Amino acid sequence: MARIETPRRVRGTQDIFGDEQRRFARVVEAFEHVRRLYCFQQVQVPVFESTGVFARSMGETSDVVSKEMYTFPDRGDELLTLRPEFTAGICRAYITEGWQQYAPLKLTTHGPVFRYERPQKGRYRQFHQIDAEIIGAAEPQADVELLTMADQLLKELGVAEGVTLQLNTLGDAETREAWRAALVAHFEAHRGELSEDSLTRLEKNPMRILDSKDPRDRPIADSAPDIDAYLTDEARAFFEAVTSGLDAAGVAWTRNARLVRGLDYYRHTAFEFVTDRLGAQGTVLAGGRYDGLIGNLGGPETPGVGWAAGIERLGMLLAEPEAETLQVAVVVERNGYEAKGVEMVAALRRAGVVAELVATGSPKKRYDKAVKLNPAEIVSIDVRDDALSINRRTLSADTVDGDAVAAVMAALAAM
Repeated sequence: MARIETPRRVRGTQDIFGDEQRRFARVVEAFEHVRRLYCFQQVQVPVFESTGVFARSMGETSDVVSKEMYTFPDRGDELLTLRPEFTAGICRAYITEGWQQYAPLKLTTHGPVFRYERPQKGRYRQFHQIDAEIIGAAEPQADVELLTMADQLLKELGVAEGVTLQLNTLGDAETREAWRAALVAHFEAHRGELSEDSLTRLEKNPMRILDSKDPRDRPIADSAPDIDAYLTDEARAFFEAVTSGLDAAGVAWTRNARLVRGLDYYRHTAFEFVTDRLGAQGTVLAGGRYDGLIGNLGGPETPGVGWAAGIERLGMLLAEPEAETLQVAVVVERNGYEAKGVEMVAALRRAGVVAELVATGSPKKRYDKAVKLNPAEIVSIDVRDDALSINRRTLSADTVDGDAVAAVMAALAAM
């Protein structure tokens, strides 16, 4: 009989286990803690949407739409796409589910996202993000709150050292129109020196040339005019309100005048938290204000601002997390008394004690097996002089929380 070949894990995906899973869980746990502190509600949106949700929200010329989306027709020939990010789906739901009545909405979510890009350290084709959005708030205070929340999350995780908040303004519509015209004139003067991708962007999305990674584009992009010369009074005042709010909240930031979001519906604040601890791909959290996005998706003109961060990338910055602590191991050292072990473990768990039952394999080896689990305490069930004997064998009781010890003793006394 021919040997059955096991299918391999798909390139760019991952099986998360052990230390990696503990890092993953720590990021989500901290995110949920900070979410509650800032009174954000949780939301869940579909893993796939009609392709137009992402094509219209992210722009036809963006790398994600043109090169990286997982798009496929379903059996009804509707074109669907696995979500490459969360914001577009949340904004779609805001329109179609009638959430306007709840505005301003403060929302968070987390889960898998999908992009067909070259796998490398910290980058996968299926990866996971945490995401925070404020929809329906036009004031700069919303930007300040989101940035402060992100800063507190990084501190909660213990990874803030060496991470810098880079901040820029994209101005209002009038600012962007004037700046865009100046950029087009600048890049047209250097058309013959630009890369092929930048020539395509010049026709549809010239601001994206500013963050080109192609070495042919960098000298031209670096010499392009800054946005500051084109800021309206209103746009300048908005940015000053954001920076003064961050100063008041104690959030350190630095200006990066080359930080952009190229699509027309982006406004005002753009930001990235960056580090040099992850190599060339140094962004750990990024976002901005997208006041025109919901209107671009067919909804009412609605302000919005948000950010997202890769769970795996944040996990890479964490110190090695501690394994979960087993408080009590219950060992059944005589066959026939397994039910008593099940009863005891159930009572301990109901009392809030982390407990494990050891009742399989050779009875003579079960105690040694329990020791290898490294519990704070071992409880043994055996038969002595034809009577059931329940013995507490303390290994390191000082490592067990006092309340947990009391719960163990109460559970044992009730047997």
